[in-house]
Amino acid sequence: MTSDGVTNADMEASATARVADVVRRFARERPEHVALRHGERELTYAQLDERSNRLAQALLAGGLSEGSRVAYLGRSAPEVIELLFAVAKIGAVIVPLNWRLSPRELGGVLADAQAPLLVADTVYRRIAEGLSPRALRIVGDDYEHWLLGHDAIDPGGRGEPGDIVVQMYTSGTTGVPKRVLTTHRNLAAAATTSACWAFDSDTVSLTPLPLFHIGGIGWVYCGLWHGATTILVSEFEPAAVLDDLERMRVTNPIFVPTMLQMLTAVPGAAERDHAALRSITYGASPITTTTLRAALRTFGCPMIGLYGLTESTGGVVHLDGDDHHTDGPLQRLLRSAGRPYPWVELRIADPATGRDVPTGSVGEVGRPTETAAALTPDGWLRTGDGGYLDDEGYLFLTDRVKDMIVSGGENVYPIEVEEVLAQHPDVADVAVIGVPDERWGETVVALVVTREGRAPAPDDLITFARERLAGYKLPRSVDFVDDLPRTPTGKVLKRELRERYVAA
Repeated sequence: MTSDGVTNADMEASATARVADVVRRFARERPEHVALRHGERELTYAQLDERSNRLAQALLAGGLSEGSRVAYLGRSAPEVIELLFAVAKIGAVIVPLNWRLSPRELGGVLADAQAPLLVADTVYRRIAEGLSPRALRIVGDDYEHWLLGHDAIDPGGRGEPGDIVVQMYTSGTTGVPKRVLTTHRNLAAAATTSACWAFDSDTVSLTPLPLFHIGGIGWVYCGLWHGATTILVSEFEPAAVLDDLERMRVTNPIFVPTMLQMLTAVPGAAERDHAALRSITYGASPITTTTLRAALRTFGCPMIGLYGLTESTGGVVHLDGDDHHTDGPLQRLLRSAGRPYPWVELRIADPATGRDVPTGSVGEVGRPTETAAALTPDGWLRTGDGGYLDDEGYLFLTDRVKDMIVSGGENVYPIEVEEVLAQHPDVADVAVIGVPDERWGETVVALVVTREGRAPAPDDLITFARERLAGYKLPRSVDFVDDLPRTPTGKVLKRELRERYVAA
């Protein structure tokens, strides 16, 4: 057994597991247990197995077969999971689409995926109909009639552990979305890790993360892996999510930092009954210690930080609950992403040379053409994230390598400046970017969302930062904005912000 509670038997089982076998198993062992909740709708394991059987037969009748791609366009809903199990039963592949992309971008992704079938939510019907011709099914009456037209007979397919079952596309914060192929073995490895987060058959998990993101679909699969119940949240409304946590006796939710910030800001959040919570997991973007301390006060349960990528099928580095110290010398770990799981190898390398950098030094945390760019010749995955390791092996992330600001020959890491400004009582949200400057190469600009009813002067914020940062790291200007553009997983679209400033 590893120090994180994952046994050797767990790891061996994950190496040979197939996705479809998960729903088959629990349809036999606990058929009436609720697998998925979505609003007022519930699906038991027996129902999920039956519906995915009908769907698998419908796909076969439509000419799909092993290796075929089936795309889904819409918010989080049980249909995504039905499709996941259905494609696994015939050897096909689900392609969950980022609904925030423009129709042109969606067309490019569909062309790349070569998906002959698109299933779309009614909200996205018009967009789906405007995309290049392909078979189209709309969730609702059309989808239900389609399923009922086919027998609930399991086609019996399992595939091999190394077969692709999900094709995701990166969020596109730095350019065109890129294809990431995920296998049965990949998903099983991620689900096995859930033992570290106290998942079991009694778990009630909740995810408001989109299912086109590994943090969303991976979290759902963790619950299904244990035969547990998972709550899908399509629209993140902080007060409603707090209601769900309390009323549904949620044990294991996952949030991005922005969501945690919004939840803790709801009046009376700390007075709710959070006794059912085993832990709260957070990840997908950097978190400030201000937000983390507020979450610890509000929920009173262990917090678990996760760092990972779509390419790594989720978390590979974690900050355990015991590492969240709010005072004393170990409170510095609140800025850390944690340490790699025992089965993960991690190194910090110079992005230019590929050579390891010394402890404490910043480097990069380490597709035909795209794959060559992501993987080094000796098999290391290049993350694109900047960070350093301390003497105890904790990983501290600085920023995306491309987001680092070079001002007057000095490196400025936006997260460091954001961390300081977020501590100001008038600041609700902040993003720091570098913009071109003739004299300095780049200059630091802070974009600030203020708390309701607060109106600080830009100079007040710069003075506040000057007491905590070196001079070259200080924002040269502070601009106030109503909100910050973000991906559905909470990452600030800094490329978009920089483009706005360059255009201006």
